[in-house]
Amino acid sequence: MSFADKISVLRILLIPIFVFLLFYFNSQHQYLKYPIIFIFILAMLTDFFDGLIARLKKEKSEIGKIIDPLADKLLLFTSFILIYALKDTFPLKFKLPLAVVLVVTIRDIIILLGVAILHFLKIDIPIAPSIWGKFTTFFQMLTILSILLDIPVIPPYIWTIAVVFTIISGIGYFTRGVKAINKLSEV
Repeated sequence: MSFADKISVLRILLIPIFVFLLFYFNSQHQYLKYPIIFIFILAMLTDFFDGLIARLKKEKSEIGKIIDPLADKLLLFTSFILIYALKDTFPLKFKLPLAVVLVVTIRDIIILLGVAILHFLKIDIPIAPSIWGKFTTFFQMLTILSILLDIPVIPPYIWTIAVVFTIISGIGYFTRGVKAINKLSEV
């Protein structure tokens, strides 16, 4: 396992700590806001550095192609669902709207179903993020961070941008899957 892969694994290991802290974050435990933010920023940084290190050290691996996006999905899926589900207990100004959570989670579920269908049909499609997917991940992470930081006025703008990129990237991945299936039927 390469160093970049170990950084991705670290991101996965940070998720239960993040979840644990979120469950106890309320008006009686407001001090937990800072460790929660620290853990989330650390997870965001691991997302940036695992890819950078893999490229610089030419350590791109087959397992890295799986665990890096898996780590992102687990972190973001968990974050969006919990921050929405626990919103009434959080001492934060901004509450994540259900529509935002649905767009983010439904896109990821559709992508997972698409990958499963392609695998079932034995269609090999490279698992590579698009530029839209990278923007999506960045703005989804920024959405969570802006809510946790309780920045005045900013979160709704950021989650709107995240939703737009989520829809664009979802359409892109869906189109890529359909093209792969159509190529199979042409053969």
